[in-house]
Amino acid sequence: MSVKKMKLSVVGLLMGGMLAAGGAQAGTWSLGASALVGTNMYRGYDTKVYPVPVIDYEGDSFYFHTLNVGYYLWKDAHNKLSIDAFYSPFEFKPGDSDDWRMKQLDKRRGTLMAGFSYSHMQDWGTLRASFAGDVLDNSDGMIGDLSYLYPFDFGNWSFKPGVGVTWSSDNQNDYYYGVSGHESARSTLDRYSPGDSWSPYLELSASYEITKQWNAFVMGRYIRLASEIKDSPMVDKSYTGVFWTGVTYTF
Repeated sequence: MSVKKMKLSVVGLLMGGMLAAGGAQAGTWSLGASALVGTNMYRGYDTKVYPVPVIDYEGDSFYFHTLNVGYYLWKDAHNKLSIDAFYSPFEFKPGDSDDWRMKQLDKRRGTLMAGFSYSHMQDWGTLRASFAGDVLDNSDGMIGDLSYLYPFDFGNWSFKPGVGVTWSSDNQNDYYYGVSGHESARSTLDRYSPGDSWSPYLELSASYEITKQWNAFVMGRYIRLASEIKDSPMVDKSYTGVFWTGVTYTF
């Protein structure tokens, strides 16, 4: 499992979801530098820090948020409905693990996901939903997400806490967390075939307007893993999370 690639995937999802929920103005580009800290649920991996470039564009019909691209089917002051595509580089490389049993397992590949996302913005907050499926037939899996966020503004500071839940199909979980009979025989890990799952999470994004063009930001998400995931012999944690901070220039 490449920790760096997994966390970059999370960054793409965070930025795509948070900015699509109303954080960017139409017709603007943002470039920046950032650092990413992430935990990993797989056996044999440590918490690491990685540099991440930030590239973002928000247009009237089209957007690009790090690893996410999309086209708006409906966009007004209160609603955003889009067709989305993003590369999910979430993968497992047996040689990257320090656990000898994990080294005996088969490789899991990243894939291209495509689907729809929708955000509804009101004074009482934002409802955000998305659904995507694997279009390269690597996992043949599907994922969905539903969340609620409420923004707070204090002068140059802006905060957006939220709560949500992520659904993963049985194919998605089996591909990334399952252990086949052949793998079990080679590794001594128990055979495992999970079903679909629901993983709740808490997230927070905060930004500080240094000038009209320069902005500092912090984004984070804490995910409580569903039992179908944390019960996998490949997993040794009950949670995962990501913390991301950086500076951007908008033009």
